[in-house]
Amino acid sequence: MVGLKELALEQKRKLVLLVIFAVTTGVAIIGQGYLLVAIVDRIFIKDASFSDVVPLLIGLFFAFSARTILQYLSGRTGVKIASQVKGNLRKNLLNKFSGNTIQSSLQGQSGKKVSAMMDTVDEVDSYFSGYIPQVIQATIIPLIILVVILTQHISTGVIIIITAPFIPVFMIIIGIKTKDKTEDQLDKMAAFSGGFLDTLQGLTTLKLLGRSKEQKETIRKSSIDFRDATMEVLKIAFQNSLVLEFISMLSMGIIALELALSLIVFQNITFFTAFFMLVLAPEFFMKLKDLGSAFHTGRGSMGAAKKLADELSDTEKPVLWGVESLEREVPLAIELRGVGFTYGEDVFTLKNIQLEIVPNEQVAIVGKTGAGKSTLLNVIAGLVSVSEGEMLINGKPRSNFQEKDWFDRLSYISQNPYLFSGTIAENIAIGGRMDATRGEIVQAAEKAGISELVDSLKHGYDTAIGEGGRDLSGGEKQRIAIARAFLKSPSVILFDEPTTGLDLRTEKILQASIKELSKASAVITVAHRLHTIKNADKIIFLDNGELLATGTHEELLESVEVYSDMVSVQQGGIAK
Repeated sequence: MVGLKELALEQKRKLVLLVIFAVTTGVAIIGQGYLLVAIVDRIFIKDASFSDVVPLLIGLFFAFSARTILQYLSGRTGVKIASQVKGNLRKNLLNKFSGNTIQSSLQGQSGKKVSAMMDTVDEVDSYFSGYIPQVIQATIIPLIILVVILTQHISTGVIIIITAPFIPVFMIIIGIKTKDKTEDQLDKMAAFSGGFLDTLQGLTTLKLLGRSKEQKETIRKSSIDFRDATMEVLKIAFQNSLVLEFISMLSMGIIALELALSLIVFQNITFFTAFFMLVLAPEFFMKLKDLGSAFHTGRGSMGAAKKLADELSDTEKPVLWGVESLEREVPLAIELRGVGFTYGEDVFTLKNIQLEIVPNEQVAIVGKTGAGKSTLLNVIAGLVSVSEGEMLINGKPRSNFQEKDWFDRLSYISQNPYLFSGTIAENIAIGGRMDATRGEIVQAAEKAGISELVDSLKHGYDTAIGEGGRDLSGGEKQRIAIARAFLKSPSVILFDEPTTGLDLRTEKILQASIKELSKASAVITVAHRLHTIKNADKIIFLDNGELLATGTHEELLESVEVYSDMVSVQQGGIAK
C-alpha cells in the first residue's frame, strides 16, 4: 500500500485548486488588513468623514467575503479528497477481505475487520480534509504575509523569522508522540470492537453456560483500556494547543513591544505602518497555529494509515484462474494428482492426494477429527490454492478455466450455511440466478423439503429473516441452502457434514434431498453417519492429511483395519 502523501498526490487537480485558493486567500488577508487599517487611520488620525471611507468599507466587505468563500472552498476541496481516498481504501479492504480464502476469512475477529473498514479508515480523514489544506495554506499564506511585512517594516519581519521556527519544531516533537499514542488507541479500539461484537453474537451461549458476567467484566476492562488510550491522545492535543498558544502569544508580544517603542519613543514609523503590522502578525501566527492543530490530527492519521497498510499487506498466495470457458452442458470429471496443501510450517499438511471423481458419483470423505476432511473439500472447491500437485477438470488443469465458470458449476453447503438479511425467496435465489422466477424458487424449496414450513408463515416466501438466519433452526438453514443448490443445478455439490447436530426427522429430509441432487450432480460429502457412508459409491479415507484408502464400504471393511474399527464403534462394537 502506498503512503498518505502518495495518495494525496494522486489528487493532482484538487491539490492545484488548494494552491490557487491559498494564494488568493493570502491576497484577501492582505487586502482585508490594509483596508481595515486605512479606515481606522483616516477616521481617527486624519479626521476623514464617513462618506470618504465608504469605498474602503465596501472593499473591506468584499475582501472579507472573498476570504470566507475561499476558506470554505479550500475546506470543501479537502473533504472531497478525503472522501475519494477513504472510498478507495474501503474498496481495497473489501476486495482484500472478499478475496481471502475461507481459512483467512475465518481468522481474526469480525469486529476488528469492521473496525478497520469503518473507524480506522475514518481516522485517515483528517489528514486529507484538514492537514493537507492547512499545509498548503501554512506554506503559502505566511510567506505572502512575511513578504509584505518585510517591505513595510524590516524589524517586525526579523522578529517573525527568529520566533516562527519554534512552532514547527514543537509540532514535530509532539507529532511523534501523537503517532505512537494513536496507534495504541487504534489497537485498543479494534480489540474492544472485536470483543464486543463476538460477545453479542455468542450472548445466548454465554447466558446458557452462566458465563455472561465474566464476559461483561472483560468488555468493561477493554472499554476502560480504550478510554485511557483516547485520553492519552487528547492530553497530547491539549499540550500541543498550549505550546502553540504560548509561542505565538510571546512572539506577538515582542512584536507589539518593538512597534510601541518605534512609534512612541523613537517615532520612526507611522501609525498606519504600526497598526498594519499588528494586524498582519496575528494572521501569520494563526496560520502556523492552525497547521499545528492539523499536524496533531495528521500524525494520528499516519498511525491509522500504518494499521491499514499492515492489514492490506497481509496477503497470501491466491488461487489462480485462467480464461478458458467451461461448458455448462458437459459433465465434469475431477482428478487430483499429487495434491498437497499446508497452512504453514509446523501445522497441518495435506499430502500427496491421488483421487478421481466421475460425473454423478456419490463420494464420502471420512476420517478422524483433524484428518483433513474439510481441507480436502476446500481444495476441491477451489477456496484454497494447492501447495503442490494439480487438480484437473475433464483432463485439463482447473487453473485453465475462468473462476466464474467453475463456481457456476459448483455448490458448497457447510455445517452452518450463511443467510443474509432479506426474504426467504431472496436467500434461495442468491444461490442460483437473481432473475429466477417465483415458480422456480418454489420448486427448489419443495425439493429441499422446506415448502411446508414456508407455507405456514404469514408472508410465505416474502417472510423477512435476520442477518445470519436469526429465528431459523440449523435444519431450516440447511434446507434453504439445499434449495439454493436445487435452483442452481450444479455439476458438483460439496457437503461439509450437513447433518451434524440435526434431529432424525430433519436429517431424513436432508438425506432425501441429497439423494435427489445426486441424480444430476456429483455429490462429495464429509460424512460421519454410517448410513451416509454406506450409500456412497466411493469412500475416501483420510488419516493425518494422507489418503489412506479409497473404495466402497465393503472393500474398506475388508482391507482397512482403522476403517473397520471406526465403523465398529458406530455400530456399538459389531462390524458389518
